[in-house]
Amino acid sequence: MILEMKVPSPGESIKEVEIATWLVKDGDYVEKDQAIAEVDSDKATLELPAEESGIITLKAEEGDAVAVGAVVCLIDTSAAKPSGATPTAEVKAEAPKVEEKKVEAPKATPVAEKTYATQAPSPAARKILDEKNIQPTEIVGTGKDGRITKDDAVNAVPSMGTPTGGTRGSERTKLSMLRRKVAERLVSAKNETAMLTTFNEVDMTAIYALREQYKEEFKTKHGLGLGFMSFFTKAVTRALQLFPDVNSMIDGQEKISYDFCDISVAVSGPKGLMVPVMRNAETLSFRGVEAEIKRLAIRARDGQITVDEMTGGTFTISNGGVFGSMLSTPIINPPQSGILGMHNVVDRAIVKNGQIVIAPVMYVALSYDHRIIDGRESVGFLVAVKEALENPVEHLMGGNTKKALEL
Repeated sequence: MILEMKVPSPGESIKEVEIATWLVKDGDYVEKDQAIAEVDSDKATLELPAEESGIITLKAEEGDAVAVGAVVCLIDTSAAKPSGATPTAEVKAEAPKVEEKKVEAPKATPVAEKTYATQAPSPAARKILDEKNIQPTEIVGTGKDGRITKDDAVNAVPSMGTPTGGTRGSERTKLSMLRRKVAERLVSAKNETAMLTTFNEVDMTAIYALREQYKEEFKTKHGLGLGFMSFFTKAVTRALQLFPDVNSMIDGQEKISYDFCDISVAVSGPKGLMVPVMRNAETLSFRGVEAEIKRLAIRARDGQITVDEMTGGTFTISNGGVFGSMLSTPIINPPQSGILGMHNVVDRAIVKNGQIVIAPVMYVALSYDHRIIDGRESVGFLVAVKEALENPVEHLMGGNTKKALEL
């Protein structure tokens, strides 16, 4: 019998997906539950498993946008499993690649049909070319035997090529549905919010000292690294509880406030920016935060993150410092009202107790929606983050470091 495979619903709000990659070819024999395609929604990339074993017939091309519930392939479940691939099937599968190479070949010599100047330009043309700093060999002559005329020189423009040669190819590719959605949301955030950014600096000396003292013991006991993200997450959840407006969002003419902190963490995945969510981060220990960050990062990197894991979130943390960023103005992740940007740590000269000293310093940035968050709350929030990071034992660990780290 012929089984029609339809696009399953990745989530309640998703009505359309895009075929990102077929993992099998038309006419292949597939096993039940074998991954046959990767499909992009506007929130995640998901694998499409075969519902039954049999010979597959593809009904959609890579890059096609298909509605949820639409038929994307047929599986002939009555077909017997072949003992090996047949030569005919291999030739058929490879045929399109041969054709593609034939189509691409002319791009290597796009200027072969042009006739460049083979004779010296006329005196008038030479003067004009000298004024434009253009070499005669860079333009096409329309005169007899390719001679450059005055009109050729007048119309000539400097070449974008380089005197030493080199390739100047370009490639046009379609943005994935996830990338298009991210772009749409970023533009929407800029256009529809009253976004401002406030900055501060954090002396990371205390955190460096704690990590240096306890990182090996922490890793031995928990199998996790003691990173910056646990300190920042704990500092953020504390500050959100002190300044709840930053943990709120606008819905029409109403403000929604939350008594929990679902922290979105911006990570770079193979398909673009992804923002998985740590649920009830205010209840997590240092070990809990590190474990959840690691789990979500691995799932995002491997393309296994689900829509549910990226839905929601009341506040976002973005760490541009891992790429070397010194300072930035992060963009709000709507409908949230705030995002904290972390940056790289650099030894800088600061003043302590009236003395100039060298200390590891990080610049931090809070972008916020001024429609719902006033300057007092935004600045106060960032100061609360700063004081917690500069004195983590008191503000984040209750004065007992080993207990807080579960050592």
